[in-house]
Amino acid sequence: MPGLLYLLAVCNLVIGTGAFVLGGILSPLASSLGVSVAAAGQAMTAYALATAVLAPLALVSTGRWPRKRVLCVSLAVFAAGNALCAMAGSLGLLLAGRVLMGLGAVFTAVAAGIAVALVEPARRGRALSLVFVGISLSYVIGLPLGSWLGLRFGWQWPVMLVAALSGLASVVLAIALPRDIDAPGASFAGLGALLQRADLLRALTLTLLYFVAIFCVFSYIGPVLQALVPMSTEAMSVTLMLFGLSGVLGTIVGGWANDRFGARRTLTVQLAVLATMMLLVPLTRGHHALLVAVFVAWGIAGFGMMTPQQSRRPRWRRHRRPSCCR
Repeated sequence: MPGLLYLLAVCNLVIGTGAFVLGGILSPLASSLGVSVAAAGQAMTAYALATAVLAPLALVSTGRWPRKRVLCVSLAVFAAGNALCAMAGSLGLLLAGRVLMGLGAVFTAVAAGIAVALVEPARRGRALSLVFVGISLSYVIGLPLGSWLGLRFGWQWPVMLVAALSGLASVVLAIALPRDIDAPGASFAGLGALLQRADLLRALTLTLLYFVAIFCVFSYIGPVLQALVPMSTEAMSVTLMLFGLSGVLGTIVGGWANDRFGARRTLTVQLAVLATMMLLVPLTRGHHALLVAVFVAWGIAGFGMMTPQQSRRPRWRRHRRPSCCR
């Protein structure tokens, strides 16, 4: 695989850590801001909405920019959002920072496009899984470490650390990336025609539904785990790390299964496993081993869906491909 993909994976590790670390430290965050845990959890919602709405707009608006510039600027915006969150003394300011972070998360989509463009079709699944494994590693490294730091020393510490690492990553990319990266950008041309396609709308709806299902629970992962099985700070970090390891395994297996069995078959199995595990979560109350087993299976299925869903090919029929997809 091209060495550039490994660098993009490391950057995704930083982004994933910043995106999800608040889930493990919602209780001290809520206490610091003087709001309820439910209200503090809206920080996850603000990030998700910004990623869903603002990041695609940024992706298209910067379609004519050099890919290097988009990558560096998006990481700088992500760093600025984290810095704003770390300085937040109110829920409103925290939400504003999270929105800015969601805008900067366009980095991940650009990185995925570069991964697909740099390899031949037969290896696209593995290239995507390599880039996305950084997100999975954030659950192994960033989330447990961030939760431990936040619970021990204050919730601002992991957020400030992510801000610093994001800024550093932007500088490293500016120095290390080649001036011209052979990867296409996006544009608004042909977008209307795409949105009229039933197969595309089905794919978008599937993405929306499984992310909603996952983050309804994961946005409050810290309080959820404590409610099911009360545990120490260290035990919480280990549990989150095991969940993260399952995500890494799921990302790798998802890329392999996509290339071996195809996206549709892979997604069907993964969705069935994910739904089953979600039904089993309430039954794990008071049983730590069972809790870990269920969340590990959840992680393998949930993270494994990213690659096959990203690599699904639309069924072009008699009409021409819109210019934004050429």
